Amino acid sequence: MPMHPTIDRVTRDIINRSAPTRRAYLDRMADARAKGVARAHLSCSGQAHAYAAMGDEKPRLAGHEAGNLGIVTTYNDMLSAHQPFERYPDLIRAAVRDAGGTAQVAGGVPAMCDGVTQGEAGMELSLFSRDVIALAASVALSHNTFDAAVFLGVCDKIVPGLIIAAQAFGHLPAVFLPAGPMTSGLSNDDKAKIRQQFAAGEVGRDTLMEAEMAAYHGPGTCTFYGTANTNQMLMEFMGMHLPGTSFVTPNTPLRDALTAEGAKRALALSALGNQYTPVCDILDEKAFVNGIVGLNATGGSTNLLIHLIAMARAGGIILDWHDFSELSAVTPLMARVYPNGLADVNHFHAAGGLGYMIGELLGAGLLHPDTLTVAGKGLERYTQEPKLRDGALVWEDGSGKTLNDKILRPVSDPFQTTGGLVRLTGTLGTAVMKVSAVAPEHHEIEAPVRVFHDQEEVKTAFKAGELTGDVIIVVRFQGPKANGMPELHSLTPLLSILQGRGQKVALVTDGRMSGASGKVPAAIHVCPEALDGGPIAKLCDGDILRIDAQAGTLEILTEGVQDRPAAEADLIANQTGSGRELFAAFRNVVGSADTGATVFGF
Repeated sequence: MPMHPTIDRVTRDIINRSAPTRRAYLDRMADARAKGVARAHLSCSGQAHAYAAMGDEKPRLAGHEAGNLGIVTTYNDMLSAHQPFERYPDLIRAAVRDAGGTAQVAGGVPAMCDGVTQGEAGMELSLFSRDVIALAASVALSHNTFDAAVFLGVCDKIVPGLIIAAQAFGHLPAVFLPAGPMTSGLSNDDKAKIRQQFAAGEVGRDTLMEAEMAAYHGPGTCTFYGTANTNQMLMEFMGMHLPGTSFVTPNTPLRDALTAEGAKRALALSALGNQYTPVCDILDEKAFVNGIVGLNATGGSTNLLIHLIAMARAGGIILDWHDFSELSAVTPLMARVYPNGLADVNHFHAAGGLGYMIGELLGAGLLHPDTLTVAGKGLERYTQEPKLRDGALVWEDGSGKTLNDKILRPVSDPFQTTGGLVRLTGTLGTAVMKVSAVAPEHHEIEAPVRVFHDQEEVKTAFKAGELTGDVIIVVRFQGPKANGMPELHSLTPLLSILQGRGQKVALVTDGRMSGASGKVPAAIHVCPEALDGGPIAKLCDGDILRIDAQAGTLEILTEGVQDRPAAEADLIANQTGSGRELFAAFRNVVGSADTGATVFGF
């Protein structure tokens, strides 16, 4: 199947735009590659330090002939998604030992949960945690004693941070090993209804708590299609997972077999063998385009509109939101997974999952088929499903059809003919909107604004009954420079209530919404942010805005707004507490959301 002309053109645009920075990056990787196995160049004392705790495996390490695998882990048992990683180092060591190699835990990196920190001070560290994770993983690999690496990570900022680090060490092969989603609990739709009832004062906290614990009930990722599961999809579309591994539940024989195989595969790709495939060769411009197509086809998280840009820049590739919008325009929305539907990721996986979707998109010329992956050359391998047959791990062809067309549909009969993400531009600046869960009648809204400087002010106004009539809620001074760009997902229940009353309502913010952005239109990541004096800082209550997701516009209709002085906000309270004082340097140097909101000078 020939490539779709838009996919081909956007890819060529990215390649041409990125040529100088990509060349400089690949030259650095070639220099690192030419130095060979780094531990062989360490002093005897340095090697002795690195091998001291390895027992009877010391001779293998000192001989430099057997591969040594570095494990970078985000394990903690406060996060359900990462708790399964407690067992992984032992599984990996045993698998690698059987293959004649060695494995060491290179280091651990922090992992935080936006679900825990929603509405709390800690959320203001969340976005910056991505770059901290990249820094910590780089420290772990900086000992230069490894021939390849495996990265254990799942959730929101964690996979993007690990990818940034993997590209800093892009001369090494790497395989990402997921933990998988928890088994299904209380349905996402029922949970959302109880949240709305609590926000409206119809049920008490005991009912809310019971529902939340019935939904989030065991090891693994949350089962809705938010940032964590979008990350897993991306790693498959971009060739950093073994095929079919994203949504296998934790602590099962198949999950363990995939973990062991992933570790052995990472070593097999090292420069010691005949299949040398470093990260820098896998994560090229085509791989990122494939990832964006997957993001649109699945209706994935808005957070990736920031993270993918930062991830790409770590490898010298320059993406912008226009690329996402152009690819969205030709990518069909093939999945309905909560918050875009009632199903969770387990239902999606059972209906055919990523293997079916990749096959359909390849058949339509919407994916580059010839990318390198950790499974070999070509994305066709990712249409297969892993199975255990008589205790052996094998890959078999999938069914080739959807097993539930209410969850997963073919390219020829999608839920929508375009993807789930829209870029908005106009006199207010540039923003993005996830529309895959927004009903068409809510894609356009023209209404007066109510302006707030934090989400608690919005909640207070809601409880006071002030938010009547059609209204666009503007929450500003929420950008990366102002306070680390926290998610404002806790506003979703009350905005849904207003919409349910028949009001036309939308959110406009220079902050983030969430991987769980839902049925209320939300123009998010507004650039320039308020702290930079962007037009959003000049709005006053009653000004008229128009949001049009069909036309891709975000316009101030009230005259004279641009001539006003920019408002200022008292951000002193956002600078201390919960570790925020330690992140002042991040707030001072972070880039804008449309360039990845990163502190690194890519």
